[in-house]
Amino acid sequence: MLLTRELQCHYLVNVKLSRIIVLVTLALILVPLFTHYYLSNVEDDEILNGGDVHNSGIKMEAYEDFTMFKGSDLKTRIDEMLRIKGSVSTELRDLEAKRQRLLAEVTAFTHKIEQLKMDLLRQQTELDKLKLSVEQAQVAHSEALQRNTPDLSPPLQIISSSLPSYVPPPTSYSPPCSLSSCFDHSRCALTSGFPVYLYDTESFPATSFLRTGVRQTVGFNPHYTMNPMEACIYLVLIGEGESYNFNTLQRLPYWGGDGRNHIVLHFSQGNLTPEPISPAHTDRAMIAQSTFTRALFRQGYDIIVPPILGPPGGDVWTECASQLPARRKYLLSFQGKQPNLNIQGLQDFNISELQKYMTQSTSDLFLINTTCSEIELEQAAISEWELCDEESTRNSVLRDSTFALIPAPRNTSFIVSALAMARLYEALKNGAIPVVVGGDRMELPYSEVVVWKKYLINLPVARLPEMHFLLRSFSDNDLLILRRQGRLVWERYYASLQSIVDTTIALVRDRIGLPPKSVQDIVSTLYPHDAVPVKTEPVAEPEESLGPLEPPYPSPNYKRNFSLFLTQGYEMWNDWGDPFKLYPHLPFDPVLPSDAKFIGSEVGFRPIGRGAGGAGKEFCESLGGNHPREQFTIVMLTYQREQVLVR
Repeated sequence: MLLTRELQCHYLVNVKLSRIIVLVTLALILVPLFTHYYLSNVEDDEILNGGDVHNSGIKMEAYEDFTMFKGSDLKTRIDEMLRIKGSVSTELRDLEAKRQRLLAEVTAFTHKIEQLKMDLLRQQTELDKLKLSVEQAQVAHSEALQRNTPDLSPPLQIISSSLPSYVPPPTSYSPPCSLSSCFDHSRCALTSGFPVYLYDTESFPATSFLRTGVRQTVGFNPHYTMNPMEACIYLVLIGEGESYNFNTLQRLPYWGGDGRNHIVLHFSQGNLTPEPISPAHTDRAMIAQSTFTRALFRQGYDIIVPPILGPPGGDVWTECASQLPARRKYLLSFQGKQPNLNIQGLQDFNISELQKYMTQSTSDLFLINTTCSEIELEQAAISEWELCDEESTRNSVLRDSTFALIPAPRNTSFIVSALAMARLYEALKNGAIPVVVGGDRMELPYSEVVVWKKYLINLPVARLPEMHFLLRSFSDNDLLILRRQGRLVWERYYASLQSIVDTTIALVRDRIGLPPKSVQDIVSTLYPHDAVPVKTEPVAEPEESLGPLEPPYPSPNYKRNFSLFLTQGYEMWNDWGDPFKLYPHLPFDPVLPSDAKFIGSEVGFRPIGRGAGGAGKEFCESLGGNHPREQFTIVMLTYQREQVLVR
């Protein structure tokens, strides 16, 4: 085989060029001839079969020799393919829409799963709250079973339904009256409301000012009643200074024979030197007046009242002097006409001791005026230092005085006089601190409830030479405290007929241990009503338990109706100046000591961590403090609470 190929190659190499040309020419001639012949035979066969030689489908039919489809079906196939394309597109769109729906459902289910997780956490938090609430409810239930004090409210009235029965009047051998022997407590039940009845003031010979003023002021008092059958006490107004037939008292329709539970009002207005009423004329009735002798005054039963020198009622603060400056122009002032010194058996201070201050070399100024013109002279009893000048002149001097000297009655048988009380009234009104010389033998208005040491200086007569040294020792702070307390006492208990009547009624009510009328709930007029809706913001749900879910617990109301005047009566009369109303609760209510919630007084308390304290978790579990069931209104968020609060 290898030899044959070598021979062929050798032959081709040795062949001549002429022979090659002849062979190529022969090929170029023979190939077209054979092609023409073949094509002619094909056309003849087509003509014999009736075909169209010029049909363009001939070429296409030549394709049919190689495929199973015919060329005439191409349009149908194209239409079919277009239909299939549209169907596929539609199916793809449907699949895409289905995919989008499935994706939306997946997203919705994912969101729902997240919501369910959040709901689970919220429900878990609510469950924790409910568990704490159940625990607190169990504690409250056990406390309710242990509670031994009733829930109080404003006292409901239990009043008398009959008139006072007849009791024979006291004899000259009867002991002096007191609340235990001359007062009928059966008409004044603890929850009676202390009803007060006033006899017709027009039936008694008093001035028109007193008749009208007393009728109006008593009518404004919350204890006033028009039904004499239910009254606890009865008020009788008699004239001041006029001769009075005391037999008329025994003929009063509700006198009851001995005048028990009656108060005889003998007010001093124009006459500052009235004759005191004797208990022999009033039987077992209390006497309220401004002048008493030591023999006639029944301690703890009769009532010393200031004279009526102010308006019937209303605001009186505009008449007061300024509290500042603490030290005024005069250190001490006194104006009065020296009484007749020839009377025997009288005790008086030496006026030369006062006049000596004016000649001493001191920077303090004194005003001592003992000379008065007869025209400006106020008529007084022979045993009294008489008032000088007009009221406006005296007020002008007192407004420039740091202290005002007030002499006690020269007659030692008198424990109080209307004239001395008039000086006290003017001094308190004008901001001059009263210095009562001989006050150790005087009784002051409402002294059993109003502490006089907080607004005046009681100076025995023997201390008169040391008075300057004593007055100079007071600091500005103490002066302002005394002046402010005097202002409070004057405004609340001295200033007007309304305040004197209300204080007299409140004093008797305090004596027998009855609470005042509860204050009425009224709409405050401090801020006008506004109809604009308040913009509110939604409160975000806490993510964790913030404490026991207890219902809102209002402040305890009227829990100290009968104990308030025992434990804080001093503050009500001397600090707050409001013994006339009973309030639901006060910011001054006493607080139990810290250990009480663990030893015997645990009812209502929620100590933090059962007394051990703690951080956030313990605070969430229980709200505690020094108040039972304390609910916070202000929360201070701090870290290391004790250290932060100490700083």
